[in-house]
Amino acid sequence: MSWDDDNELVVDGPTTFPVDRRDFLKLTSTGLLVLMAVDPVHGLQETARPQTGRQGYPTDVNAYLHIGADNRATCFVGKVELGQGSMTSLAQLLAEELDVPLTSVDIVMGDTDVCPWDMGTFGSLSIRSFGPVLRDAGAEARAVLLLLASERLQMPVDKLAVKAGVVSVAGDATRKVTYGQLTEGKRIERKLEQKATVKPVEAFTIVGTSAPRRDAIEKVTGKAKYAGDIVPPGGALHARILRPPAHGATMTQVDTSAAEKLPGVRVIRDGDMVAVLHEHRDEADKALALIKAQFTRNDPPVDNMTIFDHLVKNAPQGQRAAAGGDVAGFAAATAQMFEATYLDSYMAHAPMETHSAVAAVENGKVTVWAGTQTPFPVKNQIMAALRLPADKVRVITPFVGGGFGGKSASRQAVEAARLAVLTGKPVRVIFGRDEEFFYDTFRPAAVIKIKSAIDASGAIVLWDYNVYAAGERGAAQFYNIANHRTMVYGSWGGGGDAGTAGYHPFAIGPWRAPGASTNAFARESHIDVMAAKAGLDPVAFRLKNLTDTRMIRTLQAAAKQFGWTPRPGPSGRGVGVACGIDAGTYVTLMTEVAVDKATGRVQVKRVVCAQDQGVIVNREGSLQQVEGCITMGLGYTFSEEIRFKGGEVLDKNFDTYELPRFSWVPRIEAVFIDAPDIPAAGCGEPTIVPVGAVVANAIFDAVGARLDHLPMTPARVKQAIGRT
Repeated sequence: MSWDDDNELVVDGPTTFPVDRRDFLKLTSTGLLVLMAVDPVHGLQETARPQTGRQGYPTDVNAYLHIGADNRATCFVGKVELGQGSMTSLAQLLAEELDVPLTSVDIVMGDTDVCPWDMGTFGSLSIRSFGPVLRDAGAEARAVLLLLASERLQMPVDKLAVKAGVVSVAGDATRKVTYGQLTEGKRIERKLEQKATVKPVEAFTIVGTSAPRRDAIEKVTGKAKYAGDIVPPGGALHARILRPPAHGATMTQVDTSAAEKLPGVRVIRDGDMVAVLHEHRDEADKALALIKAQFTRNDPPVDNMTIFDHLVKNAPQGQRAAAGGDVAGFAAATAQMFEATYLDSYMAHAPMETHSAVAAVENGKVTVWAGTQTPFPVKNQIMAALRLPADKVRVITPFVGGGFGGKSASRQAVEAARLAVLTGKPVRVIFGRDEEFFYDTFRPAAVIKIKSAIDASGAIVLWDYNVYAAGERGAAQFYNIANHRTMVYGSWGGGGDAGTAGYHPFAIGPWRAPGASTNAFARESHIDVMAAKAGLDPVAFRLKNLTDTRMIRTLQAAAKQFGWTPRPGPSGRGVGVACGIDAGTYVTLMTEVAVDKATGRVQVKRVVCAQDQGVIVNREGSLQQVEGCITMGLGYTFSEEIRFKGGEVLDKNFDTYELPRFSWVPRIEAVFIDAPDIPAAGCGEPTIVPVGAVVANAIFDAVGARLDHLPMTPARVKQAIGRT
């Protein structure tokens, strides 16, 4: 590989060009694949984890691993590396079950020709959902390798021991054979009489350790390769595509004659797409600027100020997410009632790497290197757009520079593939920051209305929760409330359940723990409102109304680490607490803030996180996720908010859309609950869920002002202080 004049990576030679799985294995190792045939009743069918309504994971364990003659194992996964560290933690899982050193495991991710199908990398599913599948595959492979070793060493399996990929006779280390020697030189098939079992947690030696990130050195040295860095042999043309001024606008006239006169420029018109292409991006930019186009706008009569009324008035049919007792018949005679409305604004994903893709055609096969969270669904989209069969499309996913749900949609990959076919040349599409904002699938704006009541003892006796547009995730409350109901009107997921066409003026979609942070902000703010009115300490109030032991122990662990001193709010100290559950993980956050009443600016000084995520695969990796969630969460808490008018997105870059800065990052302390009896849950998203709520509660404790609208900008903080 080398670098061209544009400082872009050039792939030398044909080895990274389209090859099928068989060719790939020939290229990567001289050893042969271990094939296993297993009793269908007790075997691999039980290892599959079908996804509801979608294709399930392959049941053939050969899809996930390869043992080379050099005694190295290669792990194949359809997941991608977004910066979350799964290329390290997934390798840990396989190394653990195979009994090989972690350093002897290579990993190939997100390549649709060689990796097993996967619906995508999102939802904190890599460890909690795919992890058991990979562990099963490793355990099955280890069992077959032991059978082979038993034959080679003429000893029963139960007299053998495995260490570092070497099988030896127990008590006689001189009689040994490596995995690589067992698989070398022949096709191997073995039938297991029963399903192999995975290791118990107490036997782990690799899982649970803080193995260093495999991508760390490449990323801190700038050597990491992203989709936009790839240049296929022969180079790639930069494509710049004409975009409408607003969502819903239709092009009525276009004149490309001036652009066509520029040297080296190619202009492509294909249906709704008008693109200019040039060897250099700046020349393509110049050509794009010369295109004269007229659009008819069809802007909906909403903007970022009026959207909330629109969402409530035009909400789809409500769906009951949870219920208990008798909400409709609740008698309020002896209870103290509370009613409030909470708002959250549209928000962008704002990844460092904008949507990027490079596409090339060779021998009728289209290969696309794409920055995407969903290589297999993207492959399907390209197949549909180009009307090609599956064996004619390959998607390869290099490192992805942040996604947070926003790269589940990957129109740039389809555009690059279309243009590569139309031009007969490799083509690169890299979104500008303005395109990134325009085509983002925003976290939806949302409205939450809550009616509640407490009795004279401080017990919550009513909880009537109605959420518009944020969806069900994190909506159901987890307190012990006799009469409760959670109604959900519209989801974040697009399609019919997100509301009718026009409900949102542009695309919406998942955003890190989609909807859960919005729901947590409303729920935990409202819990705090009741605690203050009852004259109770907010931690004591929560404990009084909780019976869930996992939540109770995170709350108590956080209070111990924080040094929480019980006192009703507002106490003037600027401390707050909030809880959340996401991806099977329980979280309690506590924080201390300082509020500048004159400017409305809030400085978060310290955050303590107590988290119960079950078995921890990589402790340092989990800590990085906690720190990342809290840092990113400060953005939706304080500043990130999309401004728009009709279908036009007014924020086009970071001069108006403010991200968290290093100066905002507080002292962060994490406490992980020891929970070996609970399967590994998600850890990429849960900590971000209560960030907005815990800061809102701390602001109230500091100055007595209740914030009910995210983000809590300085202007909104000042307004809230003014109302006190």
